[in-house]
Amino acid sequence: MRNTLIIAWKETRTYFTTPMAYIVALVFLALTGYFFVSDILGTSLPEATIRGFVAPMTFIMVLMAPVLTMRLLAEEQKLGTLELLLTAPVRDWEIVVGKFLSSFAFYLVALALTLYYVLLLYWFGSPDPGPILAGYLGMILYGAATLAVGLLASSFSGNQIVGAVVGFGILLILTVIDQAGNLVSGTASTIVEQVSITFHFDDFSRGVIDLQSVVYYISVTALFLFLAVRSLESRRWR
Repeated sequence: MRNTLIIAWKETRTYFTTPMAYIVALVFLALTGYFFVSDILGTSLPEATIRGFVAPMTFIMVLMAPVLTMRLLAEEQKLGTLELLLTAPVRDWEIVVGKFLSSFAFYLVALALTLYYVLLLYWFGSPDPGPILAGYLGMILYGAATLAVGLLASSFSGNQIVGAVVGFGILLILTVIDQAGNLVSGTASTIVEQVSITFHFDDFSRGVIDLQSVVYYISVTALFLFLAVRSLESRRWR
């Protein structure tokens, strides 16, 4: 665990010293701010909620997660430092989890900045805290799942752009796959909907915490981190 924390701390420091990370954070805040303002323009501020920027998170993170994670393993491969890591006294899962925690920490910092919108709601009205807590829990879980997907994509190539494109492609498929449920019926339709990463987010955006959805996002995060570990292990035999 110590190795994991060391790697996470190193990568987190890199995030906060890289201009690209700040650009991503600014774009994230700009998009959430735009959706928040657009939503409250149609209602009186005392009745406004955070649903305006919670619901579009499925769109925002499809773009943001691959950019945040594209360099984590791809850059190590390009610079040749990944081989040094693999031969060091550190386990593959420690490398993957450490790098995931760094991207997740940066995401949480960016998400924390959106609490300003919540403060505005409480300043001008009396919003129900339940939907706010549910919305933020959903965004945390959804963000973790998308970052895990992006990290797996970053392990496939030493080219960061390739990692970003692959990550975007996987997330796009998981996002729109629920639309395929309209083409089938019965059990097949249910299975397709359950696989969709956006289908389980709808409850959170409405202020409902569904245990099944919580388990789903934790499972997706664990699955893609496991696949990233296996992808890293496969390099030992190349």
